Amino acid sequence: MSGNLLRVQPIRNGTVIDHIEAGRGRKILDILELGNSGTTISLLINVQSKKQKRKDIIKVEDRELDENEIEKLALLSPNARVNIIRNYAVADKKKVEIPKFISDIVECPNENCICNNERGATSNFRLIDEEKIQIQCTYCGRKIEEESINFL
Repeated sequence: MSGNLLRVQPIRNGTVIDHIEAGRGRKILDILELGNSGTTISLLINVQSKKQKRKDIIKVEDRELDENEIEKLALLSPNARVNIIRNYAVADKKKVEIPKFISDIVECPNENCICNNERGATSNFRLIDEEKIQIQCTYCGRKIEEESINFL
């Protein structure tokens, strides 16, 4: 059994996204468009965890997530942790939190909403349920469940 250890090479600089809900790693890669970044990415799926039974982990070399990407991550996996790595050491740890107000990262599904039709208007949502991840458009009042969220 000792020969079956998980071995992943540490990264010198970049971002490690840990405690991702199991099975969400690929979706996060797609939505954050990390696969198109031109840098090395490691995706670990269904890794054993003490806190969770299973989790996913993403390692992105030579790139740090910006606040917009962290907000998207929070909507996709609210218990995730973002570790910024510099010179092989953790320089900063961030627990992602779903913001109470979400601006310009989610698309309103209402085709007639002002944010979809007015030039210069940005989409704005407020968090109405943190447990089930439900948000509401501040313009038209449309509520969106987690599985129906489309990112800009």
